[in-house]
Amino acid sequence: MRLTALILMCLLALAGCANSSPAANALDESQYAWSGAIRWGDFGGALNLVDPKVRQADPLTDLERKRYEQIKISSYRDVGADRNIKAGTAVRSIEIGVVNQHTMEQRQVRYQEVWRWDEAAKVWWNTSGLPDLWAGQ
Repeated sequence: MRLTALILMCLLALAGCANSSPAANALDESQYAWSGAIRWGDFGGALNLVDPKVRQADPLTDLERKRYEQIKISSYRDVGADRNIKAGTAVRSIEIGVVNQHTMEQRQVRYQEVWRWDEAAKVWWNTSGLPDLWAGQ
């Protein structure tokens, strides 16, 4: 009886996976990679997930790079999300814990990730850029 229940649960789980579109899976992967890069302070890696048009229009300056090097991320929490896979758009609201390495002062920053699906490249791009961890400062 237990084996039958286990097999049934596995089949239901596989059926759920089959309903996911390649674009939805790619969004999950891109957001996971983005979250990991930000959590570990790999802002250069995160920048690779920013839409090339956004990077070209607003390149990261040396001063901005140095500012990112002066902080550590203490937390990264998804506080809300909306995705429309068919329209190729997704938005996530994020709360980031930021620690200044020089003062050891911690604060929370809210950030909204905006994503767009690039059908030709089959990739999701972050169009909001790197989080502004100094908003209002």
